[in-house]
Amino acid sequence: MPRISITKTPKAYVGGKFIRSESGRVFPLTNANGEFICNIPQCTRKDTRNAVEVAGKAGAGWASKTAYNRGQILYRLGEMMEARSEELAQSIAITGEVSLSQARAEVALSIDRVVYYAGWTDKYEQVLGNTNPVAGPFFNFSVTEPVGVVSVFCSDHAPLLGLISQVLPIITSGNSVVVLASSTNPYPAILLGEMLATSDLPGGVLNILSGYKEELLDTFASHEHIRGSDLCVSGDLAKQAEVLAAESVKRIHVRESDVDWTKDTAQSLYAIRNFLEFKTTWHPIGA
Repeated sequence: MPRISITKTPKAYVGGKFIRSESGRVFPLTNANGEFICNIPQCTRKDTRNAVEVAGKAGAGWASKTAYNRGQILYRLGEMMEARSEELAQSIAITGEVSLSQARAEVALSIDRVVYYAGWTDKYEQVLGNTNPVAGPFFNFSVTEPVGVVSVFCSDHAPLLGLISQVLPIITSGNSVVVLASSTNPYPAILLGEMLATSDLPGGVLNILSGYKEELLDTFASHEHIRGSDLCVSGDLAKQAEVLAAESVKRIHVRESDVDWTKDTAQSLYAIRNFLEFKTTWHPIGA
């Protein structure tokens, strides 16, 4: 009798645990020929609110770690991705939208990008922070602080590289993230969650949901405990996101859905700066 292989049951990754959507809903993932691959959890606004609460609790501990320690943890994630690079490539190519060789190239770029931001953890402060010249007997300096919980809508283009390119600069500086994976192929994000579960990154720092932007935009853009948003949306959704973010006075960065993440400009120190606050201190000289 032929053996029936066990297929993966994908789950969202929240607070270091694997969860199904509270609604129990799923949506099918298919390949280029329309053949069924698996059912993906269709997360809800309640799932999002739960993830924000978890991210808020985890953020303080992550931000309090030394910059050097955060760099070590992120570099370890790169090591884990390297060890499972072929599995990641197959997860990208599973839908048939790209070839396996293209998927391997995306994985390689994703790992390099993790290492790039891991290297910035103990350096960005020296570049972005500053001692400011002032016309008076004061010592004036600016230091950076993470903004808190940041929400992310991933691009549907380059489902792994896009996620890494958006999320890594945010958590590099001590923020925590709630991310909605690519709707067209969330499989690489789900596999990344499995790696995060056995990595040194504290549970709750990076939370990965799956579902549809149209359904979750309201919560991702308006939740008052979310202090910043990096959203790959366009058209009416982009306008709606900006209005919702303004109502709760949060920082928002809107991108087109077809960003070319392979360009050198897709990684930058200024991507870290997008979700930092600057605290300036005045100290009288001689006091």
